[in-house]
Amino acid sequence: METTLDTLLSLSTENEVVEFKEAKNQIDKDKLGKYFSALGNEANLSNNSCAWLLLGVNNNKKIIGTNISDTQLNEYKQEIAKHTSPTTNFINTHRVTKNGLEVIMLQIPIAPKGIPLSWKGHCYGRDGESLGALSSDEYDRIKNQNKTEDWSAQIIKEASILDLSQEAITQARLRYTQKNPNLEEDIKHWSDTVFLNKAKLTIKGAITNATIILLGKPESEHFINPATSKITWILKGSDNIEKDYEHFTCPLLLNIQQVYGKIRNLKYRYLTDGTLFPEEVDQYDSYIIREGLNNSIVHQDYTLGGKILVVENENATLTFANAGSFIPQSIETVIKADAPESKYRNKFLADAMVNLNMIDTIGSGIKKMYLIQRKKYFPLPDYDLTNNKVKVTITGKIVDVNYARKIAQMPNLSLEEIMLLDKVAKNKILSAEEIKTLKTKKLIEGRKPNFYISSKVASATNQKGDYIKMRGFKDEHYKKMILEYLDKYKSASKEDIDKLILDILPNVLDINKKKNKLRNIIYSMSKKDNSINNIGTNRKPIWIKV
Repeated sequence: METTLDTLLSLSTENEVVEFKEAKNQIDKDKLGKYFSALGNEANLSNNSCAWLLLGVNNNKKIIGTNISDTQLNEYKQEIAKHTSPTTNFINTHRVTKNGLEVIMLQIPIAPKGIPLSWKGHCYGRDGESLGALSSDEYDRIKNQNKTEDWSAQIIKEASILDLSQEAITQARLRYTQKNPNLEEDIKHWSDTVFLNKAKLTIKGAITNATIILLGKPESEHFINPATSKITWILKGSDNIEKDYEHFTCPLLLNIQQVYGKIRNLKYRYLTDGTLFPEEVDQYDSYIIREGLNNSIVHQDYTLGGKILVVENENATLTFANAGSFIPQSIETVIKADAPESKYRNKFLADAMVNLNMIDTIGSGIKKMYLIQRKKYFPLPDYDLTNNKVKVTITGKIVDVNYARKIAQMPNLSLEEIMLLDKVAKNKILSAEEIKTLKTKKLIEGRKPNFYISSKVASATNQKGDYIKMRGFKDEHYKKMILEYLDKYKSASKEDIDKLILDILPNVLDINKKKNKLRNIIYSMSKKDNSINNIGTNRKPIWIKV
């Protein structure tokens, strides 16, 4: 390490992958995390094996020594592990004594291929000695590193057909025959080796990562290490406390049926409402369950070493989550395009799953999930694409019966319009363009961020009362009510006016906003209109009519 230290000190100056810090007694943890992200990303881009952060050395490359203890170093390691994504840590921390002074050499790993290294959700980089945000060009260069590589097509030289489940191969033959009925007689005479090649599960007889995932024996999972071929099903109570769980590994071709069987797909019975709603449906459509499972398998980023999660909650929600970014970037893009994806993370795996009739590649799967939920008047699928994951939550019940009626009684609404109204119903933030679209079509009213279903919808659905409750009245109406109260009772305390007005203020406002609005009304009446006067104190006002 002394030799490495001498080499680093011999540099003419700091660069993108080497940083010197005095850090006599400590180093700011947040600053350390930013340097960790920046140096790791730059080491990736420059094809270095690692990066270095030296503590106890000033910018002039003079060793001044550091007193940072092992306890402090452990705290730094905990912070790095907690706030980096993907989760990582120092390769090693070395203490080197030179000229009687100690230097701590922090060896930083390079960012994984295709995955920029972030600290607290932000990616950092270097421009010479300067620390800053990772440039968009560098970010794209890292993200595109795996573009030409297909992990699922990689050959496992040590594996053979003996490492595959014969039961899974038999099921694969059945599915392939269903997909290609005209080849049924030929398929019967193919050997397993020929069949696996024809179904694009192997490459010239060689076992691939995709082969192990779909057909491998459970004990064959080690061939794809550090990747995993795992689906974990978790059952949670309505209090969100875990009640049961089970892990499923390869062969996933067989075990997705086992996962499907764990999900308690209860019957949902609608409230009686004429002929508006069907009497009884399954909470979760079988197509949606299979689409959620198969999409998670085909789009999982196996290089991240995570597992697929299926979380069933007794509050009637079902969540599928897999590791890796959402390649199309947004759900809206997929819905509008309604066409096959131009690229796949695991193309070889995707082709194999198409051949086994597990998925299609016509690009309609997600849109069909939305249409199924719309037909049942259930909330639309909720996608969360943050934290380098894809998580979709399916709700198996009507959450807001009034909203469901509105959708049911306005059949001419497009799917895009319903998606936006669904966001309004879920109190999600709308973009300026989305607000403009809904306002132009007169589907919502109110001011950002407190939007509500407009009178146009309310009128069409006989929900005029709900509309008034959401919108409220003009301020003059509330002022008139206060003055009429004072005419009758001569005076009113704060509590009297609260009881009179608070309950009829717009339901779109929370209680704090309602109180603030009422204060503004009172202020306007006393200071601007001069229609009322306080004969009490500021803390305990007594209002009378002027």
